[in-house]
Amino acid sequence: MSTKLYVGNLSFNSTEDAITKAFERDSRRVQSVAVVTDRETGRPRGFAFVEMASEADARSAIEALDGTDLDGRTLRVNVAQERLPRSDARPARDRSW
Repeated sequence: MSTKLYVGNLSFNSTEDAITKAFERDSRRVQSVAVVTDRETGRPRGFAFVEMASEADARSAIEALDGTDLDGRTLRVNVAQERLPRSDARPARDRSW
């Protein structure tokens, strides 16, 4: 099991500090929190990644926090999936003119 967790359905007002505090309850240890933001606007996109200090902490966080409320939203917490390489759906332009 990985120690990196996906946290979905976050309020746009949730901060890294609030997420860290929620995940550190019950003596769990958080390594890092990354709230994902929109490149153009800089606004949060409603999800984050939390890296826990150990697999036991990650399991405990999933069990304790999945389906609970944070800042008025019901959290979805699960193991983060490895990002697959993007395949460019658009065909390359022929620029041989």
